[in-house]
Amino acid sequence: MLRIAIQKSGRLFEDSVGLLKDAGIRLSNNPHRVLRAEAANFPLEIIFLRDDDIPEYVEEGVVDAGIVGENVVLEKRPTVSIVERLGFGKCRLCIAFPKNTPFEGYQSLQGMRVATSYVRILEDFLKTNQITATVHEISGAVEIAPSLGLADAIFDIVSTGSTLLANGLREVATVLESEAVLIANPGMLPEKQEILNRLMFRMQANRNAKQHRYILLNAPNDQLDAIIRLLPGMKSPTVLPLAEPGWSSLHSVVREEIFWDVLEQLKMAGAQGILVAPLERMIL
Repeated sequence: MLRIAIQKSGRLFEDSVGLLKDAGIRLSNNPHRVLRAEAANFPLEIIFLRDDDIPEYVEEGVVDAGIVGENVVLEKRPTVSIVERLGFGKCRLCIAFPKNTPFEGYQSLQGMRVATSYVRILEDFLKTNQITATVHEISGAVEIAPSLGLADAIFDIVSTGSTLLANGLREVATVLESEAVLIANPGMLPEKQEILNRLMFRMQANRNAKQHRYILLNAPNDQLDAIIRLLPGMKSPTVLPLAEPGWSSLHSVVREEIFWDVLEQLKMAGAQGILVAPLERMIL
């Protein structure tokens, strides 16, 4: 059985549980009320931990893998492998100044007192940019430090920026972009690695599906070549003759980021009866 840790509460919890659910994992316990749960239909045990503790548990082999923010991994620096970027829980680590304090580039930090929970990442940033500043480590509520006179600026995680504004701060520079990642113990037993590979296969099939759309359309045969060029699909579109002479049905898959542009071009090329459907799973 594979043992995986996820955040027991906080911004990654719902998405992590949802990721497992989308992968067909059915939990035998309510994840909102327990600290551990087993999957009813997959050799998987889930342990619910504090976000900051997950890298250490994975490194020590107490759990085999974990879902955690990349920012936590970079701060804790455990001996683990990042095996998959998961595409949710996106945030950034930013420098924020009081709204009336001028900022004219990184050198504005020179000689300042900076409060943060991410000491290692901040110290690396200051060293790289040859900045001398005093770092104050704070475990929580970093945003209040300037108003209390403890710091001149802060370095903290930001999602929407609303908390900064509420505390009279403004974001002046982004140092690091982060998202949820799947980490694993590099010394995992082969049989557990095989289970992890199966789980990743399911996750990737779901993510691929969310990034694509399935398109069905009718096209006049004299425009088939032009329309096919717009619908490459994974290899090429499926083309089937319709009962009406001179017409064919095309089936294909289009990436989400070019979806609307392709629809407009298909209509201009003569396509009719265009149907678009979401995908549940997509195996590349």
